[in-house]
Amino acid sequence: MSGVDVLVVLLGVALIAGELWFFLGPRPKPVPPTAEQPVQEVRIIVKGGYDPDTIFVEAGRPVRLLFQRDETVECSERVVFEGLEIDRELPAFQTTTIEFTPAEPGDYRFRCGKDVLRGVVVAQTGGERAHADAGKGHLSHA
Repeated sequence: MSGVDVLVVLLGVALIAGELWFFLGPRPKPVPPTAEQPVQEVRIIVKGGYDPDTIFVEAGRPVRLLFQRDETVECSERVVFEGLEIDRELPAFQTTTIEFTPAEPGDYRFRCGKDVLRGVVVAQTGGERAHADAGKGHLSHA
């Protein structure tokens, strides 16, 4: 075996070992959610309803909802979160920011001032189960 052959074999073994370590080596553990994590932000379009009307977030982390009202219909002039004592005006063709922190898992319902348009923020525990802005129509949560 010549010196070049030995070099090629050693290089091949090193590449194989590196590839095995990359794919089969230790993985970093996911960081558990903390209060210091960034705000969960969701944009809600207000036009004939709320889109999305069901918003999934993680309980215990701050939530920032951006209500973008794209209409002048009287019904959608306000948004009310009864359990949170939030009652805000939504100016037409503007974005209004509402922030709160859902302390406990559960449903935080919101509605228009006339109780015609409705939505819900679903606060869940755990990073894997809470999916911000996962879409409409949740079936259950824990």
